[in-house]
Order: sequence, then C-alpha cells, then structure tokens
Amino acid sequence: MSVRTLPLVFINLGGEMLYILDQRLRAHNTSEDNSEKGVWSEVDRKRVMNDIVGTMFSKNFMDELLKPQQLYSHRTMKTVLTRLAHTSIMRLNPASMDRLYELMIMAFKYQVFLCPRPKDLLLISYNHIDTIREFVKDTPVVLNQVDETHRKIIEVYSSLSEGEFQLLRQTLLIFFQDMHVRVSLFLKNRVQNPNGRFALSTSGPVPHGIDVPGLIRTFDCKGKEVSRAEFPTGGCYTSPIREGSFLLHGDRVSALGLNMYTVNHLEETHTSKTPTVKQADDTPNLLAKEELNLLARLMGSMKAENMPKAETVFRINLFTTDREEEEEEEEEQARASGGAGQSLYEVINIQAMQDEQAATELALIAGQFAKGEEKPENSESNKGDDLLAMMDDL
Repeated sequence: MSVRTLPLVFINLGGEMLYILDQRLRAHNTSEDNSEKGVWSEVDRKRVMNDIVGTMFSKNFMDELLKPQQLYSHRTMKTVLTRLAHTSIMRLNPASMDRLYELMIMAFKYQVFLCPRPKDLLLISYNHIDTIREFVKDTPVVLNQVDETHRKIIEVYSSLSEGEFQLLRQTLLIFFQDMHVRVSLFLKNRVQNPNGRFALSTSGPVPHGIDVPGLIRTFDCKGKEVSRAEFPTGGCYTSPIREGSFLLHGDRVSALGLNMYTVNHLEETHTSKTPTVKQADDTPNLLAKEELNLLARLMGSMKAENMPKAETVFRINLFTTDREEEEEEEEEQARASGGAGQSLYEVINIQAMQDEQAATELALIAGQFAKGEEKPENSESNKGDDLLAMMDDL
C-alpha cells in the first residue's frame, strides 16, 4: 500500500465536490424560476467557494495531509469531506452527502481507469487544482494557498519512481474495488456493465512513450533487425499524444479531471443522445456527459433558510424533499418492480428517506453483533481525527 495516496484522493474528490456545488449555485443564480431567483447571488457563490477552498488548502491542514500515512476508509473520507463542505455557509443533509460521495467516487474511479500511465494520475490532480485556482482567482490570499499546496505536491511527487506510481495506482484501485454503484446513464452509454463495473474501450491513443501494438520485430545477436511480423491487436490504437506538463502551470493535454459542470453545457444535464467525441476544447467528453447527466438526475432543489440573528445558511438538498413526490415515486417504482428482492444488483435510489430507514434498521442489527465486543485501541474511527480537529480550528 502506498503511503502517498491520501493527498491525491482528497484533492480529486474535493475538486469533484467543488465542481458540482459551483454548477448548482450558478444554475440557480441564473434560473428563470422567479420563486428561486433572488435567493442566490454571485457574492454568495464566491463566498462558498472561497470558504471551502480556503479550508481545503490551508497550510496546517495540507501539511498534515501530506505526511506519509495509510489511506483512510470510505467512512472516514466521507466524514472529512462532509466537514469540509460545512466550513462554508452551506449545509448538506446526510442523505444528499451519501449520494454526492458516491457520485464523486464513481467519477474519480472512471478517471483513474482511463488514465494511460500511473504517473498521469498527477495530471488528473493538476487539472483539478488548475480549475480550483480559477474559482478563487479574485481572492489573492486563497489563491496563494492553492499555489503553495501545488508546489508542495510537485515537490513530493516529482521524485517518485515509476514503480512507486504503480503502487499508488494499485492502492487507488483497492480503494475503489468495492464501489460498484450502478448509474443508469453510465449503463445507457455502455461504459458500465450491469454488475456496476466499467466497460473500457480497447481503442484510442497509447500511453506516451509506448509503441502502437501489432508489430513483432526480431533482432540478431548484433542488434540488427532481421524480420518483422504483424498480429491482430483486437482494437484500433493510434500513436500517443504529446506528454502533458507536470509544472505549476502548463498544458496538461489530458482532459481527465477538468470541470465540465459549466453553464455553457447545461443542456447536457437534460438530454442524452449519443456519446460526444471531443473535437474542440469546449466540447464535453464522454466522462463529462456521464457526470452531467447523472448530476441532473441526482441534484434536487436548493433553498435558503433564514437563521434568526445570524447569517443566512444555504441548505442544499440533492434529492426531492417533497413528501407527496416521494410517495408517488415509491408507488410507481413498486408497481414497476413487482415487489422487493427481484433486482440482481444495487442501484442508486433517489428516495433518500426510504434509504435512511433501511440504514437505521441495518445499524440496529449491526449493533447487536457489536455488543460485548471490545473496541480496539487503534480503531478505524480514530483515523482522520487529527484532520477533523484541525478543520474545527480553522
């Protein structure tokens, strides 16, 4: 297990969370619905982004995060990210955070799967950092925090060998291996199988520094080529594209990790026709199409609650909170399924209240097994306590 995996996981998952929140705040700020219009402002959106990014890239927090340590469990990682989101004037309910975390995990998992080389994991992370830098470009203090963190990451990871990057990639895959959340739009675009695993293409450019497969060359003892033979590869491979920049600023070349939750592509959240092939810089790629469409299905309404004698707190509900709509959807789903227990695989359920009840029942059952057991001194629940305590002090 690599002890350098945690910072990359935190930055990439945090970046995906920021993408989603920024897109939803922008969407409601420009909404034509008069009932929602006026609740949000550009100042509020910038404040939310500055608060979260400022905490995420604070010096003490990142120094603690960059220490060699084992990767946290999903439970601990979700707790840290939830606390991070709540450092702003915004609040997410637990059910929404659960679904948001699953979306973040599946998006980052797909990016890791599409990553050509283990070292290119840095390019995914740098794309996230570059986009986050744009969020806070008008706030010099926070922008300086992002730049300092980026320099530290370059310093730490630039000295890693190819073998260490491979170990880092393997650690990520182990972290992802039990996450097989079925996403209907992934299935529709045929990039995910019915069991929740991704279906990867066998075509496209090969990694940088690698020859296109399909040719066998034979050399003699003097190193002279004596014969050539071709073999079928089972795919359509092309020459590698140029290598991306691993510096503080530069062209990363790879589109993996870029923010595609932009106002210019809001139409992508409503319809899904054919997979988009990237032809220009402003054209969303396949991953963006999947994330945007999934976002539209998961994200619900936003509303502000006026707190007495206090500043306004934004409460974001990623799922429908209207009870009548929930009951209507439950009845339709029950009629369509014909009863429980007939589905072979687990699917993301939009009915957050129903999931909470099920989770409560499971927790009670789990509690019965936990009775009488002694708690280990170094339990998993203690992981990340230093980071959480540090976030409370920021």
